[in-house]
Amino acid sequence: MSGANGRLHPEISVIVVNWNGKRFLNACLSSLRRQTFSDFEVIVVDNGSEDGSAEYVRERFPEAKLIALGENRGFTGANIAGWKEANGKLMALLNNDTEVHPRWLEEIHKASVAFPNAGSFACKMLYFDKRDRIDNCGFAATKVGTTDDIGRGQRDGPAWMEPRLVFGACGGAVVYRRSMLEDVGFFDDDFFMTFEDVDLSFRAQLRGYACRFVPNAVVYHRYRATMNKFPARQVYFSQRNIELVYLKNMPLGLLLRSLPLRLLYEGGAAVYFFKIGAGKAFLTAKMDVFRQLPSVLRKRSAVQKARTITNGQLRSTMLGYNLQSKLKKFCSAWGMDFQAKLRGFPTRKEQG
Repeated sequence: MSGANGRLHPEISVIVVNWNGKRFLNACLSSLRRQTFSDFEVIVVDNGSEDGSAEYVRERFPEAKLIALGENRGFTGANIAGWKEANGKLMALLNNDTEVHPRWLEEIHKASVAFPNAGSFACKMLYFDKRDRIDNCGFAATKVGTTDDIGRGQRDGPAWMEPRLVFGACGGAVVYRRSMLEDVGFFDDDFFMTFEDVDLSFRAQLRGYACRFVPNAVVYHRYRATMNKFPARQVYFSQRNIELVYLKNMPLGLLLRSLPLRLLYEGGAAVYFFKIGAGKAFLTAKMDVFRQLPSVLRKRSAVQKARTITNGQLRSTMLGYNLQSKLKKFCSAWGMDFQAKLRGFPTRKEQG
């Protein structure tokens, strides 16, 4: 890697954000040492860890550039700190709770050459402990501004071996072109964590940048190994930030068109989170959106002025809203059998 050979301008910069994740770092950083592609640098950004992570990186992985922050700046703040120190033409973000295939960067570099108009690249993320099952292959956006992880829980196989266009890539294993980031901007630091990748992907789509899924760029991921320890925090940031994405990025015509279904979604979400005991976090998140509204509207103005595609072009990249998937989650909160409930609904034929 270039951290060892002294290249000032490597082809790829890999940024690994860490917060009290010392137990994950050996698998992650050792897998980067095994890459078949060598023209890259590794930047580890430590978010004020208290478990000896920074010292561990200094001692065990001296080839990595360590940025030791004095506080936890979140996923967004830490990646921004790494971005400021990075020199690569391609910016790869990698979760600390991952292990990458030896050809990960080689496949990314090949895709960057093969698809010169793509602004970003989504990896094939497989579950760390079930390596034949998909975590995600990028994400799709719906016409109401929500997202669906592509392939989640499905078995890996031929259907997932072809490159394809996706709306965006998961921030846990994504590669951005520097030229695109210099045009649309990097993460919005107000997000702190979660949905910052969706916000960036939305801005990129509005500027006409495609995102490509690269099936041979394989990453093994311990799904939510850190976030699951803080469920209330996860609910708060996800429910606040999904609104920030929608209000910043959805063009007015599409926003008004999607509003009835969006309100239905919000009502169902409120009932669900109160049922599972996370109602306070949900309400706090929505109230904070209103507090931030002046700032959000200023950002929205800049985003909408900069967009280069039409409403129709944006809609063509989006999926319809799948109420069945949300109903399944809703039923699970009450211990209901979703399929039994679904059988209780009249079919189109029965409805006449």
